[in-house]
Amino acid sequence: MFDGLSDRLAKTAQRLRGQGRLTEDNIQDALREVRMALLEADVALAVVRTFVEDVKKRAMGEEVLTSLTPGQVFISIVQQELVKIMGEANERLDLAAQPPAVILMAGLQGAGKTTTVAKLAKLLQDREKKKTLLVSCDVYRPAAIEQLRTLAMQVDAEFYPSSSEQDPADIAIEAIEHARKQHIDVVLVDTAGRLHIDSDMMDEIKGIHAAAQPVETLFVVDSMTGQDAANTAQAFDEALPLTGVVLTKADGDARGGAALSIRQITGKPIKFIGVGEKIEAIEPFHPDRVASRILGMGDVLSLVEEVQHKVDHKKAEQFAKKVRKGKGFDLNDLKDQFEQMQNMGGLAGLIDKMPGIGGMADKVKGQVNDLEIRRMVAIIQSMTPQERRFPDIIKGSRKRRIAAGCGLQVQDVNRLLKQHQQMRKMMKKMSKGGMAGMMRGLKGKMPGGGPPGMGPGGLGF
Repeated sequence: MFDGLSDRLAKTAQRLRGQGRLTEDNIQDALREVRMALLEADVALAVVRTFVEDVKKRAMGEEVLTSLTPGQVFISIVQQELVKIMGEANERLDLAAQPPAVILMAGLQGAGKTTTVAKLAKLLQDREKKKTLLVSCDVYRPAAIEQLRTLAMQVDAEFYPSSSEQDPADIAIEAIEHARKQHIDVVLVDTAGRLHIDSDMMDEIKGIHAAAQPVETLFVVDSMTGQDAANTAQAFDEALPLTGVVLTKADGDARGGAALSIRQITGKPIKFIGVGEKIEAIEPFHPDRVASRILGMGDVLSLVEEVQHKVDHKKAEQFAKKVRKGKGFDLNDLKDQFEQMQNMGGLAGLIDKMPGIGGMADKVKGQVNDLEIRRMVAIIQSMTPQERRFPDIIKGSRKRRIAAGCGLQVQDVNRLLKQHQQMRKMMKKMSKGGMAGMMRGLKGKMPGGGPPGMGPGGLGF
């Protein structure tokens, strides 16, 4: 997400930073580039006009024209205005209500409502220590009820059964009453979607809202729909008192128009953003961090939070101790490091949050290959426990069996074993205190050119 916008703005920033002083002419040129970048990102025209006008007013002032670093000041203004149109700061869920607090999910069909219900339940359980109950009021798609039941089991949340014969509002009332008796903290209510907005849909969800009396009514929208997402959110807001928006599928080919348009058009905050298919792949939406990411400045705070929440710290500590004691680095260790990266959104996801990448992001991403990492994990999973612990025993016939087991070629197995040998040498150096030498040796040695960890304990250190 934001790749095209980031590229255009990064080039503009680079040109401005090279200027000893800024004039009205080169500010106008820069604003023209900013305007084109936003339009290409499918940001709503009204939002683009407001944004460019606000940047222009500040850029033409003394703050920029008399600065010793005018280019940097201009980019700072762009960053601040990006934050402003996206909502200044993250707005948390308001769960300060007599339990159970009810969260109602609304949106069109295919936006990812059902999956988002489970993702939010997982997040509330892990980070807020809330007990959650999931219920489906989608009586038109029996598969939707079964899907939510399966997801509830996956995230270890309670599920309240419903059926297509019931009235959606009655389902919500019964689920909330059950949650009250069971002392459940939060009830997440999934609702039916349509391919387009219609009066029947709106009447039904109004009825569910009146019955459930939710503390939060979240509009779930596919970020790949661009500025149309903002228009759809506005239509829902006219029917329901929305309290916030959840952007889904931000890891897809989304240009960023939805994120930059919704708050300005609807006045509703983006509270969460879905960044992948995994059940953990949802993040609180922080406008300041997203603005930094758009301008290629990285997002260290989100990176630190991901490490805290998504890394198995006990396993990382065990690995660190093993390396320090010089006990070797086997294929189980390599697999653990790969899986930690995948839990963090893959190498490409990590790079997006790294500061200082700037205009090099595309070049670095071109060397990063998450598919290659998944293949490496598949190869290791095709091995016996003995082969993982003692890779040196893997010869011709074993290589052929492993390759057949994971559907890859013998040369892929050879490449993994070579990677492992190189890593084993690095870890041996590190156990002797040679961190600097190890980091130099890592360069370009791993799949896609990236190291498997960020320090002696992998991603946990």
